[in-house]
Amino acid sequence: MKLSSPLLSYLVNFLLGASWAFAFAGATIFFFTLLDVSIFYAIFGGLLGGIPGLFFVLLLEYFFMRQEHLNELKKQTKLLEELIAKS
Repeated sequence: MKLSSPLLSYLVNFLLGASWAFAFAGATIFFFTLLDVSIFYAIFGGLLGGIPGLFFVLLLEYFFMRQEHLNELKKQTKLLEELIAKS
């Protein structure tokens, strides 16, 4: 994804990657910690361990989506203003 500012784009992409790593690490740690108890608890714990990281992934993806929507609205507004000026 590309944003208007390259620095902001790099920062958000880095945070997105870190969120995926956080989700994977949380799921893995909880899974292997609870594997001694039961496989059912390990799977359930792995799912619960990945939730915080996945929440941040969704949050950042939502930010990307809203930013793209805003850029598209700006383009459409500019085109509409040009059409009105020609009329």
